[in-house]
Amino acid sequence: MTETPAAPPPAALPLDDATGVASAAAQPYRVLARKYRPARFADLIGQEAMVRTLANAIRTGRIAHAYMLTGVRGVGKTTTARIIARALNCIGPDGTGGPTIDPCGVCANCRAIAEDRHVDVLEMDAASRTGVGDIRELIDGVRYLPVQARNKIYIIDEVHMLSTAAFNALLKTLEEPPEHVKFIFATTEIRKVPITILSRCQRFDLRRIEADRLVEHFRAIAAAEGVTIEDEALRLVARAADGSVRDGLSLLDQAIALGEGRVEGARVRDMLGLADRGQMFALCAAAMKGAVGEALDRFDAAWRVGADPVVVLQDLLAVAHTVARLKVAPDSLDAAGLPEIERVEGGALAATLSVPVLTRAWQILLKGVAETQGAPVPRQAAEMVLIRLAYVADLPDPAQLVRAIEEGRVQVATAAAPAPGGAPSAVRMEANGGGRPAALPAAVPAPTAAALPAPASFTEVVALFAERREAILHAHLLQDAHLVRFEPGRIELRLGQRAPRDLLNRMGSLLGEWTGQRWLISVSDAPGAPTLREQQAEADAALRHALAQHPLVRAALDAFPGATIEAVRTLDGLPPPLPADEDAPADDDASPAEASEGDDFP
Repeated sequence: MTETPAAPPPAALPLDDATGVASAAAQPYRVLARKYRPARFADLIGQEAMVRTLANAIRTGRIAHAYMLTGVRGVGKTTTARIIARALNCIGPDGTGGPTIDPCGVCANCRAIAEDRHVDVLEMDAASRTGVGDIRELIDGVRYLPVQARNKIYIIDEVHMLSTAAFNALLKTLEEPPEHVKFIFATTEIRKVPITILSRCQRFDLRRIEADRLVEHFRAIAAAEGVTIEDEALRLVARAADGSVRDGLSLLDQAIALGEGRVEGARVRDMLGLADRGQMFALCAAAMKGAVGEALDRFDAAWRVGADPVVVLQDLLAVAHTVARLKVAPDSLDAAGLPEIERVEGGALAATLSVPVLTRAWQILLKGVAETQGAPVPRQAAEMVLIRLAYVADLPDPAQLVRAIEEGRVQVATAAAPAPGGAPSAVRMEANGGGRPAALPAAVPAPTAAALPAPASFTEVVALFAERREAILHAHLLQDAHLVRFEPGRIELRLGQRAPRDLLNRMGSLLGEWTGQRWLISVSDAPGAPTLREQQAEADAALRHALAQHPLVRAALDAFPGATIEAVRTLDGLPPPLPADEDAPADDDASPAEASEGDDFP
């Protein structure tokens, strides 16, 4: 049996020339997020309110038995829980200290907690141990006194992942735990935690870290690592971190590895798949002025260098937000933390774009991001969003159109002839001067036949629909339209509930076709006059009442008990009379109207 030679030491570890043993100075690399994890309350950034509350509670001895730490990922929830554990169990360098807001970091408890090997500080991941059995095991150990530390501390991370049965099993112990037990919960989904659990804890909401604070924090870490980093690269990393210190440190770690001792903004931009900030302002300016070709060319340039289409639209959203803030709050132009590119380019866009235009662009881009994320070809979807943005950028907003109509600067009418397929005609809006032309221009075509004279009253308008055999429209105009205002070319109506939605469009279209002029048909909230059918019924009732007082009609009604006036026909409405019979006596008492009850009577 041959003896197997010993394996050589790893080449990555430098060897001591004298002993051939790996040098103690060569340690495994630790990522920045772990290397620079805060160990004291003073090291936490951006959480001043929580630190002040905990410090006062420890100083005065008002220490709660359960804490709930919530916030987005990477803001320091688990780190804060470990700091609390050290603060409550620290015994000082001499072993005689008590709870302190500034743990020494050198005592046995501090070192064991920092190295995650303390027997009395139990950290549980609720994402992997979600069942009621895990909680029962935890509860069984609560009644035992701590072995080494002052307090037995249970840290449960991602507590919202526990099952309903596990939460219920924890309730009683959490409400009345032993004096030596403290619970610290951490979660990113506070809404998923039952209110019965929340009511038993002191809650702390850890805030997102502002980009300026992250930039300063990352600059200090880069200096400690001996790395030269540009300000633009720091801002890009801080912006991509989105308020998370851990995410930012992971990106910074990657950027340092990419830059080989010097981190430049261009390399970080390529690493993150971002487009140049100045190019984004130029792309936004091109789209907002309607230059579709220029906008697409700039997007192609960003795509060729590796920019993600979704990220480009998200950058445009950020540009729209920046410009809108500069528009409504011009004082922010003088803010110390505002980059120069945003001050110059953003200020120029804010001076030329209105708030309604910016909000409309925001809505288009916001919807476009979702469309692009779900599109089979994201690049094509992003280009369509830019085309849409460019074509609607120059349109007036609804408030401007309403104001122009009220001031008489814009006339609205429907096109004269419907589309060949029977589709409804487009609304035409024409400016009389002053403002820019309104949307949807469509000139009224010349009538195909001789134009009819314009009706001089609403009654004549309705009669025209009867003459043109538009029976349905004629019926609705008779019984569902209340006239508010009439003048040649303009009608205001209040419509009844039974009127069809397209009544006004069809009415304006046909009137324009028949008369060869524009008609503005609008809806009003004013009561208006009774409908023509109601007016006709009222006139018939008045006429019947008058005829009932005529002696001849009165005599006929008396001669036939129960008889009523069924119909009234004026002499003008009768057909031409038959030739008079020579033997027939002349009727000198002919009345201006006839009443009938079944058969005619003299």
